[in-house]
Amino acid sequence: MGLTANLKKRLADLNAGNSPHTSKYMPWRLVTYVAFSDIEKARAFERYLKSGSGHAFAKKRFW
Repeated sequence: MGLTANLKKRLADLNAGNSPHTSKYMPWRLVTYVAFSDIEKARAFERYLKSGSGHAFAKKRFW
């Protein structure tokens, strides 16, 4: 979960295995994406999804 302006590149970077933390969870696949025109709203939504109630929301609605 995170913010990016280039989704295809971000997914390719994750699957290239360049990051020690994310490489152990490869291959990455896109399940859901949400686009925002305002970066602050995107950041607020990401923060919410990482909270307890946001995690429950994501589990029910996204995966």
